[in-house]
Amino acid sequence: MTKISMYTMCLVIDDEKVLLINRPNDKGFPGYLGPGGKVDFPESPTEGAIREVLEETGLEISNLIYKGLDEYVDEINDERYMVFNYITYTFNGQPLDNPPEGELKWVDISKALELPMQGWFKERFPLFFEKGTFEKHVVWDDYEKKAMKEVVTRH
Repeated sequence: MTKISMYTMCLVIDDEKVLLINRPNDKGFPGYLGPGGKVDFPESPTEGAIREVLEETGLEISNLIYKGLDEYVDEINDERYMVFNYITYTFNGQPLDNPPEGELKWVDISKALELPMQGWFKERFPLFFEKGTFEKHVVWDDYEKKAMKEVVTRH
């Protein structure tokens, strides 16, 4: 039976800035990225995004805007890994002083791609700010440790 894993990412935007996490090496996925994580059963993806942002940043968010889906299919291990992506301009509170996943930083959206970040997030980041939604489908070969097929569809 195919294993399906569901995750979220939600970029919190304040005027021309976006809140990013600078994850240290020991947390995995080092560099800057947006808050997010695993959707807990029986949460919806939106509920998971709201919870993850609160846990990782201390901010209470609302009015999420769905931006798209990243989907990674690993046929060798019979696994589908899905990331539901959101943005929000609506938040309350202040960022945590000692966040659990790494330093929080408000970054100019126009300069964010200059920061060190995972390649997959660098590719995904501009899609959050395009009009409409996106769907990214990647077929992963776990023997070769590389994508065999990668398609981005914009809606």
